[in-house]
Amino acid sequence: MQNIEAILAELGIEVPSDKKGDLTKKVSENYVTKAEHEKKIGKAETERDNWKSKAETAEETLKKFDGVDLETMQTELNNWKQKAETAAKDYEQKIYERDFSDALKTELESVKFSSDAAKRAVMAEIKESGLKLKDGKILGLSDLIGQIKERDASAFIDEEQEKAKQQAARFTVPGTGKSTGGSGTTTKKDIMSIKDPTERQAAIAENLSLFGKGE
Repeated sequence: MQNIEAILAELGIEVPSDKKGDLTKKVSENYVTKAEHEKKIGKAETERDNWKSKAETAEETLKKFDGVDLETMQTELNNWKQKAETAAKDYEQKIYERDFSDALKTELESVKFSSDAAKRAVMAEIKESGLKLKDGKILGLSDLIGQIKERDASAFIDEEQEKAKQQAARFTVPGTGKSTGGSGTTTKKDIMSIKDPTERQAAIAENLSLFGKGE
């Protein structure tokens, strides 16, 4: 690309040396080269095409709303938003109830109930009590179970009474119904009358005082 000085020289016009700087400055301030002009034109055309495309897209989008009541559309949008929020809350509640049930099942493994019906009733009462689950533990559960035991002891097995029964059964001579607990109600004859050898030997071991040496 020729500069202005070369063009003038071809036309027989000689620019004085002290004027060349002023000439170049004036030309750059008032004129652009063909390449620069085409570059600007190309950029303008690109921007024009982009805006044209955006305008056409916007027009097509607006056509979809022809005849649509914007107020009704906003109401429907709000309804769907509410439905989504409700569905999310329901899901979270179901997850919480599942975790609560799992934690309750684990917590009640150490509690002995008098029947399955009693256990179901107690579990239902606990779930309806409003106790909260935190870090896998049900807050206040022990206190609530204590209150239920005071109100309805029959729903639970008294472990102390169970132990007492087991002890009483242990110290009763099989087949006689008599105690071997050192009260003097069981005799040597009672023990020797036990037919089962294993049970008889066990009764003898528990009542050695009734058998003298050499007997």
